[in-house]
Amino acid sequence: MQRRIIPLSRKVRGRLVPTGDPVTVPEGTFVTLTQNLGNNYTIVFNGNMARLDGADADALGLTPETLTFTPPEDGQVSQDQVDAALKSVYDPEIPVNIVDLGLIYGRRIDRGNVQVEMTLTAAGCGMGPVLIDEVKARVAQVPFVQAVEVELVFDPPWSRERMSEEAQLALGLY
Repeated sequence: MQRRIIPLSRKVRGRLVPTGDPVTVPEGTFVTLTQNLGNNYTIVFNGNMARLDGADADALGLTPETLTFTPPEDGQVSQDQVDAALKSVYDPEIPVNIVDLGLIYGRRIDRGNVQVEMTLTAAGCGMGPVLIDEVKARVAQVPFVQAVEVELVFDPPWSRERMSEEAQLALGLY
């Protein structure tokens, strides 16, 4: 995506990158749109980088995108739909989804309860809480999901070898 400078048509709430602190960007603020992936937007304003939810795309002059899933006929949570929800979450600084980036260590489904085990690219990454909240929100949109738990683990530590070949190619690491 080519970077674009856009004035916000309304006030929006976001999260600062990399700290995850909440921020409100006032209406009329000129922002640079740097990333539009996974129904999230990364912007730069007044020297700060922030992440906006896809529901706020209209403030950027774009069409809001939402996840939609067809409920499975068997009434059960679909592993494929959970995986699709996880793949819609992108690292705010790296244009790769968290599954292909190798941050998801495991996922279990038990009677509508989904448990996700994940890590971060670095133990001190300030975006951990933001990514965890986003994983919970996205997986909760899958039909028949009743609860989502996310456990953040650092053993084994993340390394680029955990990335998919596609992700390594996209980042020029393969």
